[in-house]
Amino acid sequence: MSDEQPPSGPEPERDPLRKPPPGPQPGGGGSGGPAGGPPGGSGYGGAGYGPPPPPGPGYGPGFGAPGDAYAHNPYGGPGGARDPLEGMPPLAPLGRRFLARVVDWLVVAIPVGLITLPWALDGDGGFPGTGGLLYLLVYFVYEGLMLTNRGQTLGKMLLGIRVAMLDNGAVPAGNPGWFRAAVYSLPQLVPCLGTLFWLWNVLSCTWDRPYRQCVHDKAARTVVVRAG
Repeated sequence: MSDEQPPSGPEPERDPLRKPPPGPQPGGGGSGGPAGGPPGGSGYGGAGYGPPPPPGPGYGPGFGAPGDAYAHNPYGGPGGARDPLEGMPPLAPLGRRFLARVVDWLVVAIPVGLITLPWALDGDGGFPGTGGLLYLLVYFVYEGLMLTNRGQTLGKMLLGIRVAMLDNGAVPAGNPGWFRAAVYSLPQLVPCLGTLFWLWNVLSCTWDRPYRQCVHDKAARTVVVRAG
């Protein structure tokens, strides 16, 4: 018969369903989280989180993560919309946009007026005759060249604003810049209807959301923002 005495203290718990002691467990990474991850499943992939969220609306260099703002439905939907202005420079104030147009109008109208002055004095033209036609064509070429080369007309440079592609913030080089200039200027060549379209075009930015785009901006997929 052995002289050994049973160990002192309470009988050890033998419940097979008892909770394991705190601390890392083999093959696990914490209480409820992935291996090596934060406790409680607080990382992406844990309970209630799912995959990491996609990046914000893409605007390329200076506009945030690359991508396509139109593809991400910035105007909203059943699931809600991310902030469509996230990562963008501030939108250009409407007052600055108007003053920039006034400056550009003077830049083009003064020399065109001087050129067509002899015709106007002879009663053979003048606004909206020969001079008006020449003004619209010159303005179209002026704006198209300036936008495709630097995204700014002289008026926009003076007022500190610029035209950028909505999807990546780039200068609207090539077709977008010329298309934007054409939608703004050339419809005015159509009598009466052209003037009505022009008024609707330039006023539409006052009620458009979220980008304050005029019709010519929507057609070219551009947006007017502060420069620098």
